Amino acid sequence: MDKPVRKIIRLDNYDYSKNGLYFITICTVQKNELLWATDVGDGAPDVPLCCAHAVGKVYLSSFGKIIRDNIHRANSVYDDKKILQYVIMPNHIHFILKIGAGVSGTSRAPSPTNEIVPQYVSMLKRFINKDIGFNIFQRSYYDHIIRNQKEYIAISKYIQTLSSGTLTSIIQEKRTIKRRCLD
Repeated sequence: MDKPVRKIIRLDNYDYSKNGLYFITICTVQKNELLWATDVGDGAPDVPLCCAHAVGKVYLSSFGKIIRDNIHRANSVYDDKKILQYVIMPNHIHFILKIGAGVSGTSRAPSPTNEIVPQYVSMLKRFINKDIGFNIFQRSYYDHIIRNQKEYIAISKYIQTLSSGTLTSIIQEKRTIKRRCLD
């Protein structure tokens, strides 16, 4: 049986080792909701996450805490690559990655050995999976090059809304983020 052909989501001829800001999304395998947990009433984690906000406390699961700790660890190790903002959702993580001064690509065309963004995402996923003990992430990830201040503000607000909002505000923010970036 033939395997499905993966869509290429990368920009052609873009050097992903360039300094700049990147919006990254990494999903769990089969989008399993592994990263949040809930307590309801006596603390029993028995309510689906989609409606947990209405009946109990939502917090990071042990896997979510491992992701958070690895993000902080990576930020303390690298001076030239930083996760400026992040949010851990039930089945994915979003973050803004800054590739700073001191990191740049070669003058040649991009190659797998000089693509800083894929290397960084791969390293982060490997460390997290090692700490958890098995692979929790899908093979690929989504990236978006943040091209200007307006996009940065819209994406930053999106992450802030996801971090502190209710389910209703999260849904509303998802509907408006594309309009903010495109206006």
